Amino acid sequence: MTQQVQVRSLAVIGAGTMGTGIAITALDADLDVTLLEQDAAALQCGATRVREHYARRVAAGKVSADRAAECESRLHATTEWNALAQADLVIEAVYEDLAVKRDVFARLDKIAKPGAILATNTSYLDVDAIAAATSRPRDVVGLHFFSPANVMRLVEVVRGAATAPEVLLTAVEVANRMGKLPVVTGNAFGFVGNRIFSAYRRQCEFMLEEGAMPEQVDSALEAFGFAMGPFAVADLSGLDIAWRMRQSQAATRDPQARYVRIPDMLCEAGRLGRKTGAGYYLYEDEAVKSRGQVDTRVHELIASASADKGIVRRTLGADEIQRRALLAMVNEAALVLAEGVAQRASDVDVVLLNGYGFPRAEGGPVTWARHRGALALRADLEWLAQVSGPGFVPGDPRHVLEELA
Repeated sequence: MTQQVQVRSLAVIGAGTMGTGIAITALDADLDVTLLEQDAAALQCGATRVREHYARRVAAGKVSADRAAECESRLHATTEWNALAQADLVIEAVYEDLAVKRDVFARLDKIAKPGAILATNTSYLDVDAIAAATSRPRDVVGLHFFSPANVMRLVEVVRGAATAPEVLLTAVEVANRMGKLPVVTGNAFGFVGNRIFSAYRRQCEFMLEEGAMPEQVDSALEAFGFAMGPFAVADLSGLDIAWRMRQSQAATRDPQARYVRIPDMLCEAGRLGRKTGAGYYLYEDEAVKSRGQVDTRVHELIASASADKGIVRRTLGADEIQRRALLAMVNEAALVLAEGVAQRASDVDVVLLNGYGFPRAEGGPVTWARHRGALALRADLEWLAQVSGPGFVPGDPRHVLEELA
């Protein structure tokens, strides 16, 4: 019988928003936490963020002052790598770059005690490539938290090729102890959530090329039940995040596959979303900053991109926008299930409901697909393949319609 590793102390590498969110979650779970940063100023910002979190909780009556003080007393903030030497579990939460993460793990390999679990919080990078930077890949696992980590329940627990059973079991147990909802996934680009969401966003970008504008796509999907449409979400999270992801895939991308340059053009123009005051929308007016203003310059850029490809723009109705976006999720879910990245179809719904704002009333993309029925879904996916163009990989709908052995 597989025995889990005892975890009493946890270390987090990186004191940014994600790292401090993970630290807070671990403190709330009664773990001793070491928070590491590369310089004193960044470390101070992270430690202050933790203290301010507990101060707000006390002021709101959510936690007692004694409990907050006890949690804070278990936080050790440091710039010394050797402070990680006794941690039972180390979670890396640094910049999303494979070379950077491999450097962190190579260094960690020399410091962490034998048997310590080494976890990466990567959201889409290859866990096996990160593990290969160490002499102990069996101890490496992915723990993909969602931001803000102290609020969002979902955690994707990513099983690498060499991850030991007891390491995987312990990662799930620790996530449960933190009050999270762990979903075990295979190691593939984007895992379950980001891979499916990327297919959804890509289909929405196709519709921009064909005739829709960002506000039309967002409005249609918000009418379906999403809290925010994909382009409003992109502006909120930052367009440069997906841009870096696309750049990392450029060398392996099929040159014949359909590729929409519109988001790249926005990034090249310095429009990275809310943080730069402009993305798909404009955020200069304080009165509308929370939602963004429609920007005719974006309309012009989109129309120009369509013209460059010789695409004659047309009107897309809300029904078509909703149908294509949701079918793109379902098709990618079928591929993820066929490849074993997701263990079961219900896991797809859990991930999309709890990490990506899929409307709860609809139950998730798998539940939505099953309500359409087998014949309608097959016809829908054949149509989606036609409108999507070169590079579209069709999934077998059986994988979302039934739990296959």
